Amino acid sequence: MVMTMNAQFGVIFALVTVECAIGIARYSQSVGVQGQLLCNGQPAKDVLVKLYEKHDFLDTLMDKGSSDSNGRFRLGGSSPQSRRITPVLNVYHDCNDGWKLCQRKLSFPIPSEYVSEGTTPTRFYNIGEFELSPLADGEQRDCFH
Repeated sequence: MVMTMNAQFGVIFALVTVECAIGIARYSQSVGVQGQLLCNGQPAKDVLVKLYEKHDFLDTLMDKGSSDSNGRFRLGGSSPQSRRITPVLNVYHDCNDGWKLCQRKLSFPIPSEYVSEGTTPTRFYNIGEFELSPLADGEQRDCFH
């Protein structure tokens, strides 16, 4: 059986595509984080939360969302990296902030034991109930999230 040049190219392309997909799944790492945000003891709804892979210069967004009406959120994402990823959760809020410019930004490093192989997180780091009202160590202001 003789294959045409187009058929040969199609077979080679399919094999390369499958191999790339397998490689990405093999070397991907995933992480999940969840919790409940409170402002003055009440659920903090619609708070922007973002899950990043930390880098020296520019962090990579893995997932983003907002807290629900109960202040709860759950994020999960993956990154095709062969080296161990360093995930961080950023929370952007206006709890007890008055009329100040930009938003308060809190960062939560996620422990490495919550990083799993593959594209779907197998464990979720739980920050528990977190009260946003007091000024936290390392807190920053962010206008461009």
